[in-house]
Amino acid sequence: MVAEKEEGTKSLVFTYGTLKRGFSNHTLMQDLMRTGDATFVSTCRTAENYPLVCGPYRVPFLLNMAGSGQPVMGELYAVSASGLARLDELEGTTRGHYERLSITVELNNGDGDDGSCGGEGVTCAEAYYAHGSYAAEMWKRNGMKGLTVYSEKEAKGYVKRKDRPHNLTFLDHIQRFLHSQD
Repeated sequence: MVAEKEEGTKSLVFTYGTLKRGFSNHTLMQDLMRTGDATFVSTCRTAENYPLVCGPYRVPFLLNMAGSGQPVMGELYAVSASGLARLDELEGTTRGHYERLSITVELNNGDGDDGSCGGEGVTCAEAYYAHGSYAAEMWKRNGMKGLTVYSEKEAKGYVKRKDRPHNLTFLDHIQRFLHSQD
């Protein structure tokens, strides 16, 4: 397995959205890499099918509904305990935005640029899933159709947190999205 728990406290984290290279929240991963709290491991994909959808402000959500959707492409990082705390804060785990749970991914085998992955499973990885309190509704709202990858196309129209209306919580924005007809 690549990136066994280095220095005793690193966990593997699968990123699929704005934390990936080239996206708006990757600056946090860069900060963590600069301080030694994160290391890029590999590109990868989920070993099972999962729904990946966009919610309000084109925010990506991985839904903890294994078997639905399709394999999701992303990146794997080894992250320290203090790095996980910073990621948990960004992802709002204590506020019911996302949940950090286990996931199995297959590492990219490096055979080409097609995004294909080898069969090496990594069972100790974790991912930030949409909170279970709204995940099923988010799947329905997206027509039960998911993405394989959160790319620049899907990110077009993404609104950074600082640029969103501040009179509502993120969960309020999610509820409005789920119940809108647009």
